[in-house]
Amino acid sequence: MRAKALVIAVIGLIAAFVFTHPVMAQVAQGAPALPPPPAVSPATANGGALTRALGEVSGNGAPLSLSLQILILMSLLTVLPSLILMMTSFTRIIIVLSLLRQALGLQQTPPNQVLVGLALFLSMFVMRPTIDAVNQQAFTPYGAGQISIEEAVGRSAKVFHVFMAKQTRQSDLKMFSGLAEAPQYRTVEEVPFSILLPAFVTSELKTAFQIGFMIFLPFLIIDLVVASTLMSLGMMMLSPSIISMPFKLLLFVMVDGWALTMGSLAGSFAT
Repeated sequence: MRAKALVIAVIGLIAAFVFTHPVMAQVAQGAPALPPPPAVSPATANGGALTRALGEVSGNGAPLSLSLQILILMSLLTVLPSLILMMTSFTRIIIVLSLLRQALGLQQTPPNQVLVGLALFLSMFVMRPTIDAVNQQAFTPYGAGQISIEEAVGRSAKVFHVFMAKQTRQSDLKMFSGLAEAPQYRTVEEVPFSILLPAFVTSELKTAFQIGFMIFLPFLIIDLVVASTLMSLGMMMLSPSIISMPFKLLLFVMVDGWALTMGSLAGSFAT
C-alpha cells in the first residue's frame, strides 16, 4: 500500500501539471464527451483511483476521451522513473553506495542491480513517513470520493514539498531563485517546484559527495600504507591494489560496514 501510494502521489504530481496546462485544457474541452463514470464504491475506491483520476472532469465539464487518457498515462510512465529518482532520497543513497564500491576497489561487486535494489528499498524506508502522509491525506480520501483530484494532488505536492525543503540548502535555493529572477520568498513553503526541484537535486549531490569523501578516507590510508610498504621492499612491479583489497575488506567487515553505512545514510535525512 505504501509503494502504491508513492506511485499514485508521483503520478498525481505529474497529472496536476497536465490538467492545469492551457494546451491540455483546450484539448480536453474539444474532446468528445463520454458518459460519466459510475459512482465509486468504498470497496473498489482504492483500486480505481488512478482510472478515476484520468477520467475525471476537467475544463468545461467534459471528461477526457479514452485515447487521450491512454496518451496521458503513457506520457506519465515515461517521466515517472525520473521523478522517483529526483524527488526522493534515492539520488543520495545510490551515489554513496557507488562511491563505497569504488573506495573498496571493487569494480563489479556488488553488481549494479544489487546497489539499485538496496538504494530503492532504503529509499522506501526513508520515505515511509512521507508515503504514509500522502496515503492518509490524499490517496485514501480521494479513493473514497471525499476530495477532488485537484485537492488530492495539492495535498500530495505539499507533503513532498515539505520533505524536499528540509533536505535543501538555503544557498542552493537562493542561487536558483536568482537565476530564475524570482522575487524573494518569505518562507520555504512559498518556493515553487520549478525552483525547489533543481535546488533539492543540487543539495543531494553535494551531500552525497561529502559522505563519499568521508568513506574514502580510511580506505585511502590503507592504500597509502600498502603502497609505501611495497616501495620500501622494492616490489615495484606488484600492484598495491591487489594487496590492499583484502585489508580493505577485512576492515569493512570488522566494523560492520554495511550496517554502519545504511544506518548513517538513513540518519542523514532530517526528520
